[in-house]
Amino acid sequence: MREFLAGAALLVRGLGQWRRTPGAMALGLIPGTLVGLVLGAALVAWGFALPGLVDDWTPFADTWAPFWAGALRTAVGLASFGGALLLVIVSFTAATLAVGEPFYDRIWRATERSATGEVPDAEYGFWRAVGDSALLILRGIPAALLAWLLGLIPFVGGVLGFVAGVTLTGWLLADELTSRALSARGLDRRARRALLRRHRARALGFGVATQLCFLVPLGAVAVMPAAVAGSTLWAHAALGLGPRNAPGPRPAAGTLTTAPGAAAPTVAHPRHARPAQPAPPAHRAGDAAR
Repeated sequence: MREFLAGAALLVRGLGQWRRTPGAMALGLIPGTLVGLVLGAALVAWGFALPGLVDDWTPFADTWAPFWAGALRTAVGLASFGGALLLVIVSFTAATLAVGEPFYDRIWRATERSATGEVPDAEYGFWRAVGDSALLILRGIPAALLAWLLGLIPFVGGVLGFVAGVTLTGWLLADELTSRALSARGLDRRARRALLRRHRARALGFGVATQLCFLVPLGAVAVMPAAVAGSTLWAHAALGLGPRNAPGPRPAAGTLTTAPGAAAPTVAHPRHARPAQPAPPAHRAGDAAR
C-alpha cells in the first residue's frame, strides 16, 4: 500500500510542473481538448442510443416480470456504458499522445531537465507514438470487455466491473505513459514491462490515480499534461535516478571517494589520527662525542 500511494503521489508531483514550465504544460491542454470533444460527443451519442439497443438485445425479457426485466436491462445498460467509458478513456490517452506528440515531448523534456538536469539523447518520434497508441487501444478492448462481462453479474456486477476496469486500464495507462521516458534510456518493450512488473504496486498507484482523474468530467483534459510529467518522475524513481542537486550524504572528513568497483583506500578519521612524529635527525659524526 505504501508503494501504491507513492505511485499516486507521483501524479500529484507532476502537477508541480505547472509551476516550473507553465507554458509547456498549457500547450499540453490543446490536444486533450480536441480529442476529448470528439470522444465525449461519441460517448454522449452512445448513451442516448443505449436504451433502445438494450431493448433490442433482450427481447426475451419482454415476458418476464417487470422487476426482473428492468433489473436485467439496467445491468446490461450500465455494463455497456461502463465498458464504453473505459474504452473511451484508453482511446483518449492513445489518441491524445499521438496527436499531441510535439506538445508532450516538450513537457517530457522540461521535466527531465528540471528533475535531472539533462535530457536523454533519444528520439521518440511521431510514428512510434502512433504505433504505441494503436497497441494501447488493442490492449484496452479486452479490458473493457472483461469489465462489461463482470458488470452483468446481478447486484455486485457494477462494483466488480468498476474495480476491474479501473485496475486494468490503470495498468495500461502506466505502461503507455512511462514508455517515453524509459525508451529514451534504451529500454525496449520487454525491458519496460519487466520494470513495471518489478514495481507493480507503484505502477498501479500511478495508473489508477490517473484513471480516476480521467473519470471526472474534463479531468482527462486537465490532468493529461501532469500525467506525462508524473510518468517521467515515475521512470526516474524506478531507475533510481536522483533529482538534480538533491542533498545527499556527504563523505566524512578524511575519507576519499573512489570509482565504483575500485578498492577504497583506508583513511583514518582526523579525530583518531595520531599526530605525526618528527623524523629523527640524521646521524652525524659528532653525535658519539656528545
